[in-house]
Amino acid sequence: MSFLDSIAAGLSLVGNIEAFLALFVGVAIGVVGGAIPGMSATMAVALTLPFTFAMQPITGILLLLGVYKGGIFGGSIPAILIKTPGTPASSATILDGYPMAEKGEAGRALGMALWASCTADVISNLALILFAGWLASFALSFGPPEFFTLILFSLTIIAGVSGESLLRGALSALLGLLLATIGLDLVYGTNRFTFGDPNMMGGLNFIAVLIGLFAIPEILAMVWHPTAHVGKTRSLGKNWVSFADYRRSFKSIVRGSFIGVFLGSIPGIGAAPSAFLSYSEARRTSKNKENFGKGEIEGVAASEAGNNGVAGATLIPLLALGVPGDVITAIIIGAFMIHGLQPGPMMFILNVDIIYGLFIGLIVSSVFLFMIGSVAIRGFKYVADIPKRILIPAVLVLCIYGVFAVNNNIFDVGVMFAMGWVGYLMVRYHIPAAPFLIAFILGPLLEDNFRQSMLMSGSDPTILVRGPITWFFWTLTLLTIVAIARAGVRAVKNNPLLSGRSGP
Repeated sequence: MSFLDSIAAGLSLVGNIEAFLALFVGVAIGVVGGAIPGMSATMAVALTLPFTFAMQPITGILLLLGVYKGGIFGGSIPAILIKTPGTPASSATILDGYPMAEKGEAGRALGMALWASCTADVISNLALILFAGWLASFALSFGPPEFFTLILFSLTIIAGVSGESLLRGALSALLGLLLATIGLDLVYGTNRFTFGDPNMMGGLNFIAVLIGLFAIPEILAMVWHPTAHVGKTRSLGKNWVSFADYRRSFKSIVRGSFIGVFLGSIPGIGAAPSAFLSYSEARRTSKNKENFGKGEIEGVAASEAGNNGVAGATLIPLLALGVPGDVITAIIIGAFMIHGLQPGPMMFILNVDIIYGLFIGLIVSSVFLFMIGSVAIRGFKYVADIPKRILIPAVLVLCIYGVFAVNNNIFDVGVMFAMGWVGYLMVRYHIPAAPFLIAFILGPLLEDNFRQSMLMSGSDPTILVRGPITWFFWTLTLLTIVAIARAGVRAVKNNPLLSGRSGP
């Protein structure tokens, strides 16, 4: 079948009201689901899956893909408005999105999040269509040693989000790494720091940790200082992002999109590390790096480009190899199998019409995302004007419901409150929360890939430098460490108190 014939076959599948309606409804469900703290895009896709059983294959899969796309963007809405990420992928958006809302620029931050998300979504979809085969083949060259060096390099992000004190950032990251070790050892199956409690054998629930770290400290702050929040509202300022803002952030958006495409094409990485890596690179190269963490719109753009760039790319290993790129595509691959479809190389031969139908649907989903996202911003933005004495109790109820609904386990709610106190103390003593979160996400991946590498090689450490990919990431890691050290030395020299020089 020629290229034009394949496109025509795909259009014949999706060129009907049922397919477009499914895609539209899916994006709407995803945006709303992603905007509910604790719900997450993963849960929204999982809850939607049973409704696809009676649909045509292409219609049901497009519904799930719409939920996926909408959910990744939807998580940025509460992250910006109420400092509570709707999905783990939107955690990095808090760093600059919420400070912008505090300054009365919530509408501007939400507008940039939408534009960056849609731009990254288009780039990710085009990468899927044009480079699926090549990127999937490249991803196959990644084994545990390559994953280890990639994740080790990703941990250098911590320096970029540690704020004014690298020492405090390092302490925060060490705490995150420590708590990430709780649960069963994935290699030997032994218990670690479970204290005999079966609830801890699976480790600390990520959603509970995430919500506890960011949302509960805000509630505790209101309890301790209620008069500071009574009747407090925030002006939204500009209701939409300007073209000048978009142009200034365009390089970070494109860079973040390609970071998302690259990491998304590697199974198991996910959107959260991509968002943080994109944010770190934007901060490192920006002319306004000192504004990051204080309400820099380029930080919002980089984070949202990084996480939305993953969405289309995770379908690359799914369609080309039959391997899910993340948890959400693992759910979606179930929909393929339910309808008698087996993703992988043979699908490009036996079901090429469905492949091209999905490609066309993904392009249309970017348009729907912009349309629905625009409406959602105009609806959800009024949350920022609700007095905190009313908003905070409502957020607390949503947080408890969202955390409990993940595993139907009250223990997770206790973890959320415990992490809330940890987060409150971190805020009080100016210890950044972002390094903790990065280390908590990447720590298990770093450990597991290191141990698998050692098992593969019989504990020979030279396996960690076995090829050009590992050398590439080792070089990037060393260059980053040197840059951090030089920046630290420069800071000491410029500070009279630290350098021993007396002031004027």
